[in-house]
Amino acid sequence: MASGKPPVNMLLRLQLAHRAYYAAVQRGDALAEQLAQTNAALEEIRAAFVELRAMVLERNKAQDYVAELYRERAIARARTVERDPNAMLN
Repeated sequence: MASGKPPVNMLLRLQLAHRAYYAAVQRGDALAEQLAQTNAALEEIRAAFVELRAMVLERNKAQDYVAELYRERAIARARTVERDPNAMLN
């Protein structure tokens, strides 16, 4: 070995590569678990949103129904009131 480089310890390099690979696999597993938890939380939020949207639609229908009842009541009151013949039409 006259090249002047120190000898390469192949076993040490193999061990270091194995440790690096194992650490990368562990990080990947942790990230996969975190992704699964995030997806589960997203599904819960989506379900809650669907439920909320249904409630909002029902509330809007109820508000429209109440407005219609008020309108009908106002029309019925207007029909029962006698017009003053001396009052101007406009």
